[in-house]
Amino acid sequence: MAKIRNVAVQMDHVSTINIAGDSTFAMSLEAQARGYKLFHYTPDRLSLRDGKLFATVEPMEVRDVKGDHFTLGAPERVELSTMDVVLLRQDPPFDMAYITTTHLLETIHPKTLVVNDPAWVRNSPEKIFVTEFADLMPATLITRDVSEIARFRAEMGDIILKPLYGNGGAGVFHSSRDDRNFSSLMEMFGQMFREPIIAQAYLPAVRKGDKRILLVDGEPVGAINRVPAEHDSRSNMHAGGRPEPTELTAREKEICARIGPALRERGFLLVGIDVIGNYMTEINVTSPTGLREVKRFGGADIASLFWDAVERKRA
Repeated sequence: MAKIRNVAVQMDHVSTINIAGDSTFAMSLEAQARGYKLFHYTPDRLSLRDGKLFATVEPMEVRDVKGDHFTLGAPERVELSTMDVVLLRQDPPFDMAYITTTHLLETIHPKTLVVNDPAWVRNSPEKIFVTEFADLMPATLITRDVSEIARFRAEMGDIILKPLYGNGGAGVFHSSRDDRNFSSLMEMFGQMFREPIIAQAYLPAVRKGDKRILLVDGEPVGAINRVPAEHDSRSNMHAGGRPEPTELTAREKEICARIGPALRERGFLLVGIDVIGNYMTEINVTSPTGLREVKRFGGADIASLFWDAVERKRA
């Protein structure tokens, strides 16, 4: 088996993360424990020069100590193809800056294993990829046509509106059939985003939680339930959702079995899906979270399972 020695982590700056719930940090801790040498860089430090991809990286050491969780060494310019693995882990928004990094990283993959596969990350936007499994989803509309959205709301009654390439619960609205703010919402979305809007039938089961299920190499390995705050429709932990332990239902296992082959085909070693009641709402492939919460509630050490999968892929 090809031994992993050097791992570069493309992420939001390590100084900005909350280690209590940061999955990239959990993955970095496990990589360090395995003896891999970690290198940290942010996406703006990438450079493609004459067909060679460079990054200004800093050797990184991590420790599970709040307020003192990292040490960075002196910056050095390296050719990224000299790394064994690159983790593509910066948070969305999934904008042209994000998409450009996937094009750049594609120049070194798979000789240097980029996780998740940058071409498939680019071609599988989280709120669009999921539509390949329409029978597993709530009623969903993607459009900029306000009349289509109004017709959808009239049919469904209550709907959820959200930006197509948003994340973390930002810009998510619950709009009912008699919502007098609907026209203003449409104006706001039109002014803020050039992309279509996604509208989904509101699922009352969200009051009991929005389940994040994590899959490694297409297989479910753990889950947490995220319960929204009393006066909020959003369950994202970034938006105040409360994590709690949970188990997979038969329906959720069925959903995972259905999507697993597509995840493996696209080289997605770590994915997080969102399930409300009996319906899948998103497939998160960019920077899925929840690893630390699953382990905290007595579930699997998903960071360890992830690196096992990386080692198998490297082989």
